[in-house]
Amino acid sequence: MCGIVGYVGRDNGQRSSALETVAPAFDQESSEAQHGALDVVMEGLRRLEYRGYDSAGVAVITPDGIESRKKAGKLTNLVAELVADPLPRSLTGIGHTRWATHGGPTDQNAHPHLADDGRLALIHNGIIENYAELKAELTGEGLTFISDTDTEVAAGLVGLLYRGLVESGVEGDHLTLALQQACQRLEGAFTLLAIHQDQPGVVAAGRRNSPLVVGLGDGENFLGSDVSGFIDFTRRAVELGQDQIVTITPDDVTITDFFGAPAGGREFHVSWDAAAAEKGGFDSFMEKEIHDQPDAVGQTLLGRSDVDGNLILDELRIDETILRSVDKIVVLACGTSAYAGQVAKYAIEHWCRIPTEVELSHEFRYRDPIVNEKTLVVAISQSGETMDTLMAVRYAREQGAKVVAICNTNGSTIPRESDAVLYTHAGPEIAVASTKAFLAQITAAYLLGLYLAQLRGNKYRDEIADVLADLSTIPAKIQAVLDDADKIKQLGADMANAKSVLFLGRHVGFPVAMEGALKLKELAYIHAEGFAAGELKHGPIALIEEGQPVVVVMPSPSARDSLHAKVVSNVQEIRARGAVTIVIAEAGDTTVEAYSEHVFYVPETPTLLAPLLTTVPLQIFALALASAKGYDVDQPRNLAKSVTVE
Repeated sequence: MCGIVGYVGRDNGQRSSALETVAPAFDQESSEAQHGALDVVMEGLRRLEYRGYDSAGVAVITPDGIESRKKAGKLTNLVAELVADPLPRSLTGIGHTRWATHGGPTDQNAHPHLADDGRLALIHNGIIENYAELKAELTGEGLTFISDTDTEVAAGLVGLLYRGLVESGVEGDHLTLALQQACQRLEGAFTLLAIHQDQPGVVAAGRRNSPLVVGLGDGENFLGSDVSGFIDFTRRAVELGQDQIVTITPDDVTITDFFGAPAGGREFHVSWDAAAAEKGGFDSFMEKEIHDQPDAVGQTLLGRSDVDGNLILDELRIDETILRSVDKIVVLACGTSAYAGQVAKYAIEHWCRIPTEVELSHEFRYRDPIVNEKTLVVAISQSGETMDTLMAVRYAREQGAKVVAICNTNGSTIPRESDAVLYTHAGPEIAVASTKAFLAQITAAYLLGLYLAQLRGNKYRDEIADVLADLSTIPAKIQAVLDDADKIKQLGADMANAKSVLFLGRHVGFPVAMEGALKLKELAYIHAEGFAAGELKHGPIALIEEGQPVVVVMPSPSARDSLHAKVVSNVQEIRARGAVTIVIAEAGDTTVEAYSEHVFYVPETPTLLAPLLTTVPLQIFALALASAKGYDVDQPRNLAKSVTVE
């Protein structure tokens, strides 16, 4: 996710009067601020680098108006720009590190974006779903746009509303009022920070479905996408609620809802050090990223339909007639991404009735595969730089196949060399073992399957709408699993001395079982293996002995053609031979309790979507077991985050 920082300090000890029209939610005792805006913002951006980014920029209010600098690439590029072209000292500023979504990682697309003839600067985290509709409207009002971003549209809207308030003679804090009015019209997920040269002691911000926290200082106040953005300057913070506007001056923090009604936030003290703050207070990046998953899935679902409600890809460069003629799909991936592809196979074949194969990228081009112009290749890679997958993509295109990339990194090589791309918007993964990228990849693959079903007429619009409605409930259900994770954490810790753990699943539960085993291998360095439960009696049951832990991903008992009874039989077979059974079951499925030593429930959801829930307890289990063994879960031995050699 993008990193956001905002700062305002007192100018000559004078209290700002910009907020006289709204009651302050928080007041602080004041003393002369010792920091310059640029110093605070740049330090905040440095602290937020862990979030991942591909460009960075700042804007400050100077005596001559707003000045901005921004550069694609790492923060060092922005530092070099500021050295070459310094900014005057300022006490009001905003800064941004961008993880590209709309538009590639270029200087032009970097934030901040300016509006109101350069008087207003705005930065943004998230995705504005109705940006195309708003852009058309604003273009009709005479505004022009120089970037490819949805953010510039938001800036244009706020700037136009600001100018309208001024020209109509409305009194009060025009920046806050304009942001309130703009947020009422925006759809999607966003955190917006804005400054205006006519209000030099004010930073205004709004949030919906995207993080923002306030830092409370003495004679200065701060904003950040998380507390890392200001941890070097204050430990006092305020957590904002959904659909809220916050306005900071050197001495006041005022919170309202989108319609101007006074609102409140939760004040807390940050007890973590700077390193822990980057992890959101969690002990590891992996733990944080597991807890990021509701947002990762939600962000991946955002902005996927046009004004007519039709599903769209991020960058579609494949003619629809070609997609309608596809007679085979090949999914290319490695490791965890390959298991996401295995889940996708069940959904795509069910919804689209197209034969779908899942190939390990490093094996694909060496076995003389049957690929032609009627083959659609789906390449899945978190980084977009996985060399095995890149080489397989190049080979497939040489054979005439069209390629759609599912990727988490805008502008990376695999999307650039593909015919189309569907970006996951999970934000960067720091931990080597993939968690939130896996769920985001599955989500994106579902969207691709639904898109093809829509295009080819395999599903009616209302059927697709029903699946999308079910998908929209998944983030809250993942959160419910996370909120009830204490038992599985304890079990993982209790099993720290286990030498081997087996995993069983059927249908979409089979790739989930394999992913669960992979996580345990990666993190805990013990033998773990995932099997199709039906295969058990064909050999693997010989591995069962007294005390052998076996994790079972149980199908729903209510699904049509349910395999529930068959998997219950598998559980009975292995228990009879001494296995310790750990079952991941659907809420309400109490029948499994008689056959299991440990049962962990996930909310009810349609069968094809169940992996988005059943995977989460297995991640938590592996993390807890490895942590109890004292291992570094963020940097497992012998592994790298992105495999860039073949």
